[in-house]
Amino acid sequence: MLHGWMDVGASFQFLVDTLEHNWYVIAPDWRGFGDSEWAAGGYWFADYLADLEALLDHLTPGESARLVGHSLGGNVVCLYAGIRPQRVARVVSLDGFGIPAERPEVAPDKYAKWLDALVDPPTFQAYSSLAAVADRLQKNNARLPRDKAEFLAAHWAEPMLHGGARLKSDPRHKLPFPMVYRLEEVLAIWKRVSAPVLWVAAANSFVPKWLGNMDTGLRQRMTAFRDCRLVTIADAGHMLHHDQPEAVARAIEAFLIGA
Repeated sequence: MLHGWMDVGASFQFLVDTLEHNWYVIAPDWRGFGDSEWAAGGYWFADYLADLEALLDHLTPGESARLVGHSLGGNVVCLYAGIRPQRVARVVSLDGFGIPAERPEVAPDKYAKWLDALVDPPTFQAYSSLAAVADRLQKNNARLPRDKAEFLAAHWAEPMLHGGARLKSDPRHKLPFPMVYRLEEVLAIWKRVSAPVLWVAAANSFVPKWLGNMDTGLRQRMTAFRDCRLVTIADAGHMLHHDQPEAVARAIEAFLIGA
């Protein structure tokens, strides 16, 4: 299970707790997130693919894997399944369906923003305590109960020696992305996916509107895959595995066992 941007592997705990079958679940922190080390050379999207392959080489050598990803993680697993189709048995993407296509004309401005940010790099705000981090998580997601917010806060952040708390993740993840997102390249990779794919959308997420309506957005992208099905989770936002872990778990397990 691969988490999304500005998240941690422990984010899947609520989902794992509701699984009915016995699974051996591996949920790492991506590089520079949570308890993983920061990368001295910065962060590039292709590094996620390399990190995933390194994990599979170490943990499941010679076997095809079942991959579940949320948001950023969902985009990574779908791409990896097309780049290394023989390494993947089944793929689940939780509210991760690519990003809006960009025009080549935006390239100069994107590079300029990135160069400017290197001179004045982004930072994270300071928090007075882990409880304040939990407050922020609940502000970001009104559906998140307090106990879950406090659990996540302890994985997202750490207490500081002289008081307060800080996020564990590297703030350089907030650097603007300099490359143009070329949907044609993504679709070409998705067309090589041989494993069955489950896309799990959240009824109240911003992502479908971000990409366009269901006909011109999600469904248009789904046609790139040989075998792709869509399930929508009711009363859930982008963090659907927090909002409705039971419903998400049922959808994933039915798909993974072939029901």
